[in-house]
Amino acid sequence: MAVHEYNRHLRGNSGYIPLDWQLIKAMLWVETGAHDPQWNAKPMQIGVAGDPGLASLLSRKEGGDLIVPSAWIGRLTMASVRTIPAYNIRAGIGYLLMRMAHFKYRSVLGADPEVYEIAVRPGDSLDKMARAQGTTIDTLKKLNPTATVLRPGQVLKYRKGSVQNAVTGWRPMSAPVIAERYNGGGDPNYARKLDYALSMVRKGKVALCAQ
Repeated sequence: MAVHEYNRHLRGNSGYIPLDWQLIKAMLWVETGAHDPQWNAKPMQIGVAGDPGLASLLSRKEGGDLIVPSAWIGRLTMASVRTIPAYNIRAGIGYLLMRMAHFKYRSVLGADPEVYEIAVRPGDSLDKMARAQGTTIDTLKKLNPTATVLRPGQVLKYRKGSVQNAVTGWRPMSAPVIAERYNGGGDPNYARKLDYALSMVRKGKVALCAQ
C-alpha cells in the first residue's frame, strides 16, 4: 500500500519508474531483524539514534516535500516515524526516493495566465523587477527576448512565477546505489545482502497486495 501511494503520487514525473514493492520488502529484511528490539517500531531503521535521514526528509530543504505524498505531509513527524511501524516504512520509502532523485531549482509559472506589462525605471535590473512583480528573471527573458539592455521607459511583459525546487530525473534503483545513498556505506555487505534478500522475495509464494 505504501509503495502504491508513492507510485501514484510520482507517476508522470520526469523519468520516474514505478517502485517495486518487493524491493522495499527486501530492504526491510536487510535493515533489521526480529532480534532487534527496534524492529517493532522502526523496521526501516530511519529515525534511529545517530541517523540523519529522517531530519533530512522532514526538513523541506532537500526535496522531501516533493517526494512524500501530500496526504502524508504533516503526518510523518519525528515522533510518529519513530513509534509507528507503518509510518516508519513510509518515511523510509520517502527517504530512499529522495536520495534517488535529481533536484534542480528552476523557474515555474504561476497559476495566473495573465500577461502583465511594466515600464522600466531608472536603476531597474531584471532581478529587481522580478522580485518586485512576483516573477522570475527567466520568465522576463523568455517574454522579452530582445530586452538585452534595459532603458528607462521600456515596457516589458511578464507573468507571475517563482523559482522552485523540482525533480529533474532519477538515479538507477540498484542494490549498490541503494547501499551508498540509503545505507550510507555503513554496512560494506549491504548490496550483497539486498540482492540476496530480493532474490528470495521474488522466488517466494507471496500474495500481491490489493491495490
